[in-house]
Amino acid sequence: MNRDKTLLKIILKEVTVLQDIAQQLDEHTFLASETAKRAVVMTLINIGEKVKDLSAELKQNHPDVPWRQISGIRDMAAHAYLQLNFERVWNTVIDDIPIFREQLQNIIK
Repeated sequence: MNRDKTLLKIILKEVTVLQDIAQQLDEHTFLASETAKRAVVMTLINIGEKVKDLSAELKQNHPDVPWRQISGIRDMAAHAYLQLNFERVWNTVIDDIPIFREQLQNIIK
């Protein structure tokens, strides 16, 4: 469980980076900037990688967190970057990441 807590803190730090990036942008700027898109996607990949490293027990104990979808975003971003729908990526960052951040904070407590 100590390993999981360490991983959760790393994930939370990446979520903070992601939100910091998004805070500096609006959707139009994000969609027009290849640099911004790559920064966001790389951070999503980092999050997904660490989620995959969490124990099955932790994931089972917190079924309300969309662990599989987070891992799926990582896989899509890493293996099919050019096929990503960046409007959906933006919506995920704006709509879903704040909820995920709150879930992480609750688990860490």
